[in-house]
Amino acid sequence: VYTDLFQGLIMIVAALLVFFYAYQALPGGFAEISQTIAADDAEAMAPWGALGMLGCMSWYFLFALGGVGQPHVVTKMMMNKSVRDVRYIMPVSIIGFGVSALLWISIGLAMRALVIKGLHPELAAADAAAPQFLQLHTPALLAGIVFAALFAAIMSTADGFLNVGAAAVVHDIPTALRGKSLKHELFWARITTVGLAAAAALFSLYSPDGMIAMLGSFGWGIFAAAIVPVVAIGLNWKRGTALAANVAISASLLINFTVMFMRKMEVPIPYKIHEGAIALIASICIYFSISLLSKPPELSKEVEAVMDV
Repeated sequence: VYTDLFQGLIMIVAALLVFFYAYQALPGGFAEISQTIAADDAEAMAPWGALGMLGCMSWYFLFALGGVGQPHVVTKMMMNKSVRDVRYIMPVSIIGFGVSALLWISIGLAMRALVIKGLHPELAAADAAAPQFLQLHTPALLAGIVFAALFAAIMSTADGFLNVGAAAVVHDIPTALRGKSLKHELFWARITTVGLAAAAALFSLYSPDGMIAMLGSFGWGIFAAAIVPVVAIGLNWKRGTALAANVAISASLLINFTVMFMRKMEVPIPYKIHEGAIALIASICIYFSISLLSKPPELSKEVEAVMDV
């Protein structure tokens, strides 16, 4: 927990410093940057960019609401000393994410303007914008801090997923299948953690180009559509039922894979809407519909007390 806190602080400080250097990329600051990009491609500086309003809103909906459906985020909620601490997490998270986002927004705009102005060679890929800006347009010390912060963020997410995966293999799946977890849980959790890390490393090394990024976006959509209705809504709505949760999770997986297959077959998705957003909307609607049509569940006093906090 303290490691995550320190990593987050590094990212926030680095984001503010990079934002300062991106502002100075052109003499006129962000005003000149915006004018340069707009003169080259007016749509690129429009409120919704080249993706369009519904396409942008689908990404925003998926990643804003879908954040509460990510396993590595949900499990960290369990670390709180008191359930009442949850009320402070939202404002802290908004401030942290907002400041950190300045890093990527400012780099993207600054590098595009520099390339248009002929002050930087054209990039071979959009992913090269951040490392080249940090190496060539910021002090070496700041670049090192940002790269360290990025690795720290990756490690923070990775260790979260390793913990979730090990818990699922050692405790959750055995408990669901046979009513009890494995013996010597800590030992097998360590073995499973090493195995999952090795498998993930091999997969990332030998996967085709672009596969990791695609799976990252697709995985986010799957987790969001499957977990948001059940956890974010279900743990705050006493009317939710187990049947609705199971059907919503199953339907979200089916919809996600179906829409992804359609995209692979080059079947056009209206307005470039993200498949994860489609699955999330459908999953939420299914969860509410089945819950309202089902008999209200009987909750224990302990569960009701927590939901009332």
